[in-house]
Amino acid sequence: MTIRIDKKIVGYSVRTAEDEAGDREAEAQAREEDKVVQLHEKLERPEMLLGSTYKIKTPLSEHALYVTINDIVLNPGTEHEVRRPFEIFINSKNMDHFQWIVALTRIISAVFRKGGDVTFLVEELRSVFDPRGGYFKKGGRYMPSLVAEIGDAIECHLRMIGMLKDEGLDEHQRRLVEEKRAQYEASLARASDNADPDAFPEGAQLCGKCQTRAVVQMDGCMTCLNCGDSKCG
Repeated sequence: MTIRIDKKIVGYSVRTAEDEAGDREAEAQAREEDKVVQLHEKLERPEMLLGSTYKIKTPLSEHALYVTINDIVLNPGTEHEVRRPFEIFINSKNMDHFQWIVALTRIISAVFRKGGDVTFLVEELRSVFDPRGGYFKKGGRYMPSLVAEIGDAIECHLRMIGMLKDEGLDEHQRRLVEEKRAQYEASLARASDNADPDAFPEGAQLCGKCQTRAVVQMDGCMTCLNCGDSKCG
């Protein structure tokens, strides 16, 4: 086919074999990316899923709750392999909360199967407060409600599979916390061999930053022995 050029030619280039090879490589990579399986609500449930179960024992109930989160492994054996939560179940001998637990697990499972970033569920659940008041779990951490502790279990699971990263304290903050805690424990001089090394001093107050009962009076200033937060800056 003949093409008539009415405009002045201001430049030209010759297509080389390297250019064609680069285009073929780009097309092959695009086809490979098209084969990547993404998590969405239409993805069929496999016959077997990997799962983890977390025990929740609260002073609100005589019986414990067992939270089971099953994961699906996408693109196994490839560089795109990822593990994502697919469904959640909560079981307990206590049937008082059966209806809202079933509703909650179905909604959370639907969000899991939708795909995308599901980490927002952690903050949403942990923001639920019980009008009757919360409670302290082992280690002195405050839980505003049973729903919040379910969110805490989901956060633990998301950290285990790598969807949430544990930022933690930097080196300077960690040294400061260790130094302050060592000074306080030395000033008490009441340590015993059978004491829990992870327990915070009796009478410690609740920290507004990390929600742990670990705030004590040190050097005339209220200081958290868990996260290092201090009223004196």
